Amino acid sequence: MKRRNFLKSAACTFPFALSQPFASGAEPSDYPIKDAQVVPAGEDIDGEKRSLGFSRISFKISTRETGGNFFLFEHSNLRPGGPPLHFHYEQEEWFYVMEGEVLFQIGKKRFQLKPGDSMLAPRKVPHAFTAVGAVPARMLVGYSPAGRMEQFFRDIANGKPVIWDAALLRRYGCELVGPPLKTT
Repeated sequence: MKRRNFLKSAACTFPFALSQPFASGAEPSDYPIKDAQVVPAGEDIDGEKRSLGFSRISFKISTRETGGNFFLFEHSNLRPGGPPLHFHYEQEEWFYVMEGEVLFQIGKKRFQLKPGDSMLAPRKVPHAFTAVGAVPARMLVGYSPAGRMEQFFRDIANGKPVIWDAALLRRYGCELVGPPLKTT
């Protein structure tokens, strides 16, 4: 399709898409939370204190609010360390760095993101990250659809060292494919 025809087609379709309640076909009444909810800076939506050892995490948008379509959390005090190289069978994973710097591997490429940078790890593409530099990093991480990712973080963010093994990741729809990312 030629670019001009594609743009015309997209322009005609876009207003229709905006008029639909949700692309998933769900109606707004299908969602249990009806009111807007403020989650203060540095707080978790449930008032919980969660730790992965290399960072603290705070849930910002839960699957309860989105009917499982989206889950968002904040890493704060993110230090070197992070998950092993893995991929998600069903989720796109989005990262937005707010403070510090974070080294990512997405597929076979490495990227160093600084504040204001974002990156998407598509489903079925291996990825890992680690904070780099002297300053702890802070970033948002979102999943769409959420799948079992919220439950995964509820289960592992208990302050104890995480044992990143293939069986653990597989239970939550992920596949372990390599070691954690090293900065050197």
